[in-house]
Amino acid sequence: MTVPWKSAEWNLVFRVLPRAHRGLAAAWWAFVAVRALLPGVLIIATGALIGAVSAGRPASWPLAIVAASSVLILVLSPIQNSLSANLGSFVGEDLHERLLRAAIQPAGIAHLEEPALANEFTLARDFDLGITAPPTRVCMPFVANGLVEAGSGLTAAAILFWFQWWAPLILVGGWLATHRLLRESAVWREWQSQDVAASQRHADYAYRMAVDVPAAKELRLFGLSGWTVSRFGTYRRRLLELSLEALRMRERSLIWAALAALVANGLVVGAVAVSALAHHVSLGSFVVFIGAVTGAAVLGIADFDWWFDTAARPAVVVASLERQMPAFAELASGTATAAGLPQREIRLRDVTFSYRGGSPVLSGVDLTIRAGSSLAIVGQNGAGKTTLAKLLCRLYDPTGGHIEVDGIDLRDLDLASWRSRLTTVFQDYIRYDLSLRDNVAPAGASDADVAWALRQAGAAGLTSDGTVLSKSYAGGTDLSGGQWQRVALARAMCAVRQGAGVVILDEPTAQLDVRGEAEIFRRLLDATSGVTTILVSHRFSTVRHADCICVLEGGRVVELGSHDELMADGGRYATMFTLQAARFSADAASGTGPAR
Repeated sequence: MTVPWKSAEWNLVFRVLPRAHRGLAAAWWAFVAVRALLPGVLIIATGALIGAVSAGRPASWPLAIVAASSVLILVLSPIQNSLSANLGSFVGEDLHERLLRAAIQPAGIAHLEEPALANEFTLARDFDLGITAPPTRVCMPFVANGLVEAGSGLTAAAILFWFQWWAPLILVGGWLATHRLLRESAVWREWQSQDVAASQRHADYAYRMAVDVPAAKELRLFGLSGWTVSRFGTYRRRLLELSLEALRMRERSLIWAALAALVANGLVVGAVAVSALAHHVSLGSFVVFIGAVTGAAVLGIADFDWWFDTAARPAVVVASLERQMPAFAELASGTATAAGLPQREIRLRDVTFSYRGGSPVLSGVDLTIRAGSSLAIVGQNGAGKTTLAKLLCRLYDPTGGHIEVDGIDLRDLDLASWRSRLTTVFQDYIRYDLSLRDNVAPAGASDADVAWALRQAGAAGLTSDGTVLSKSYAGGTDLSGGQWQRVALARAMCAVRQGAGVVILDEPTAQLDVRGEAEIFRRLLDATSGVTTILVSHRFSTVRHADCICVLEGGRVVELGSHDELMADGGRYATMFTLQAARFSADAASGTGPAR
């Protein structure tokens, strides 16, 4: 992504800051303006003071202005630093809110599974953690001081118009030339280049591996601690090398930059000196003009570009994500109500689907799911089982064909209304850092419904309802993988109790042993009697109890029927069932049971 950096930086100070907090932004700009003018006032007042003393005139007013401006220069700086940090915090809050809105606003999840956006989401998420760059609240005081220096330099140069019209133009032109010559360090400025972004991402990954509890066990057991440290060091060194490369590029122009500054300042100072020797300017004016030349020097040393760029990065990335989100807004909601659906069937007609830029995952799927029945979907990894579940939840739309509910195209149904009819348990279900009760009923439910759901999922008595299920909180606790899976199942059961008409279970019992799975699935079938239930599982001992079994292979339905029918056919399902049953029989005979 090519970023017009200057427009990005000015967008930060003129649009992002007022949007974050209009009052603080106005005060921040007021401080910048006053602090930028004060050095010029001090220069003029100092010249007037010297001129008055040398001429024997009263010097009380120039002296008072010198004293006041000196004190204000010292006092206003720390005040604005504090103001800038606070404003930076508001900017961070506003950007995070915009980022969350951009991530959540699309009705589907394609943007979150899009590899091309992964770097931008990572950069936007981590901008205030100090991982890839200093956070905005740290950058803003430097941005403010840089603007003050630039403003005071221009103010000082403007004083030279009193001397000669050409003097400030030459002086400012010389200092700007140094910036132009030294801004060739484009390597580091291209912070979103593939090399920089990849290095940042890999370093971040290694750091998280080192500090995250789930990874801690394997890092130690497999002896990967050294690899993690080495990986982090390698990519952090690469970032340092890119930074040093940028500095070396600047060194190539250093001589020319120094020459430009020397010539410009030499011409102006020489002209002022000649005029003073010729008695064309007074002593007080001489002091003012020399002070102006000295004050303008901050135009050359006010190197706040890096801080300005760094502070602008998060706003640029968030704005970029906001611009790209409409491309993922193809999941438009229909208007038809889904209340009471399905009453007859859910039908897939010649459904095909491909993720962006990928090969087809589903190809011409025709499938009818009778309302109130249970359907099991089996197949090898990559067969399209989870993708089919996502389409039924309308997290994606088919790239071809139709999904109909009682003859109504799924795209014509009100999206919120349809999803209110669904309850799901995906493989990557959420573990909320909330109480057991809130994990089971995030949207609220009666105590009776929560207790019933916990019993159906075999999760009754895990802990008290009010205990936070995370050891990150005082008095909190954690659960095993199997216990968490029971909690996720209880969440689905609670939704059924509250009226959900379709249950989609994607490997819902993968972390339970065979006996626990059989017990849970029996309870699920009893609890969802009369509810359309779609089960994705790799365990055939579980799916055999479903009313109908669909075998997916290569994105197509290759077999469909009940367990008895498919076993009698002796096809793909029968082969897979027999192989798995033989393994479980061998485990049972040895007394070991399947390893979990």
